[in-house]
Order: sequence, then structure tokens, then C-alpha cells
Amino acid sequence: MKIGFIGGGNMASAILVGLLGKGYACDEIIISDKNIDALEKLNKKYGINISNTNTFVAENAEILFICVKPNIVPIVLKEIKDYINENTVIVSIAAGTSLDTIESYLSSNIKIVRVMPNTPALVGEGMSAVCANKAGEESIKTVCSMLECVGKCEVVAEKLMDTVTAVSGSSPAYVFMLIEAMADGAVQGGMTREAAYKFAAQAVLGSAKMVLETGKHPGELKDMVCSPGGTTIEAVAVLEKNGFRNSIINAMEACRKKSEKM
Repeated sequence: MKIGFIGGGNMASAILVGLLGKGYACDEIIISDKNIDALEKLNKKYGINISNTNTFVAENAEILFICVKPNIVPIVLKEIKDYINENTVIVSIAAGTSLDTIESYLSSNIKIVRVMPNTPALVGEGMSAVCANKAGEESIKTVCSMLECVGKCEVVAEKLMDTVTAVSGSSPAYVFMLIEAMADGAVQGGMTREAAYKFAAQAVLGSAKMVLETGKHPGELKDMVCSPGGTTIEAVAVLEKNGFRNSIINAMEACRKKSEKM
């Protein structure tokens, strides 16, 4: 199988590194990008095939990842339209770009899978949502298995993709802000900045793992930490007073609406 990437940015790099780490051969992967220096670095580091033309990648890929910015997607699709094999599966990670939009630039018979990944894929802990047109169960399964090389993957209805953007695509930024704010509070309490980031980040990592591995409701896990009259419930009361949860919900709503407009 030839796995092609058009665009060699962070997300493309994360996916290809994940694939290589899970046993995919470097000679199965081919990538193109306008940044030739970046391509040569990828070739030198990982031994993958590189090309300075998108059409060559399109001709040779059975699974073709489109990893460019949303405004560049139409340009790329028009360029490669006549070079795509009818059995090729197109995988787009462009935010806000619908299956219908992608299909409008290609043959109606082309298999298309739309993906919303997130940046934790860079450390193998990504969360990807997948939807498809007429790609078929086998093609979707193949794409999901690739995305699972860099984290977790779920198939969703396309109408939920804007919500996915808010809850996982953009949410690492919210979490990074939380970690930064927690660290600031720790520094205020006398801790060094380096230690503060480590304590805050590990607390977030461990808490997320508890949600995923225990299967317990987040509220139940929160209650386990809140002893009567204790320190934690005091902090929770302040967060509630300042609209912590409502701020998150409102931020996600703004994110979802922005995604709908793209």
C-alpha cells in the first residue's frame, strides 16, 4: 500500500511518525510539500519518499491524506483531480471543509473520509473523529486503524463535526490555558515555574486517565476529591462562583459556531 500525504506540517508528520512506529514501512509512504527543505529533513530522518509535485503523490497513493489549510484545499483538489485513481481513498483533515465541498472538486465516485484530529497526536494521544461519504466500511476501518497509531478514533455523523471541533479539535488550547493558570497559582504560592508546570500537567493527565479508565462520571470523581469542609470544595465553590463551567460551555459554543461558518 502507498500512503500519500499532500502537506508536511505538524499533523501530517505526527501521523506518518505514528504509522512508522506501528510497523508501516517507510517505502510505503510518500509526501509532497512546497517546503522542499522540510521534505528533505523528513526523508533524511525517516527514509520516506518525497516529491515536489502533488500530482505524483496523487497518482501513486492508495490512501491520500490532504493535510493543507482549508483555504488551500480547493487549489490542491483542482490540481490533483485528474491524477487520482478511482480506488484511492481521500482523507481530508481540513477543519470546516465538508464532504460535499470536497466531492464537488472531484469525481462523484471518489471515496472520501473527513477527519478532525487534534494536536495531542504529536505525542501519540490524539483524538480523531471520522465521517465518510461512500467510502465503505473497509476503507473507513483502514483509515481509523491508521489514526489509532497516534491516539483514539471514533466514527461520527458529519453533522457533529463542528461539535467535535469544539470538544477535541480546539480544546487542547483550553487545557493548556488551564495548566498555565494552575501553574501561575502554584508560583504565587512559592513553587518554582518548572515544578509548577510539572505538577499541573501531571494532575490533568492523571485526571483524564481516571475518566477514561474508571468509566465513572466526572462528577463522581470530583466528589471523591471533595471532603466535607475541606480544601477542594472551597476551591470548587470559588470556580462555580466565577462561572468556570459556564465559561467553558460558552467558549465551546463560540468555537462550534465559528466552525459552522468556515
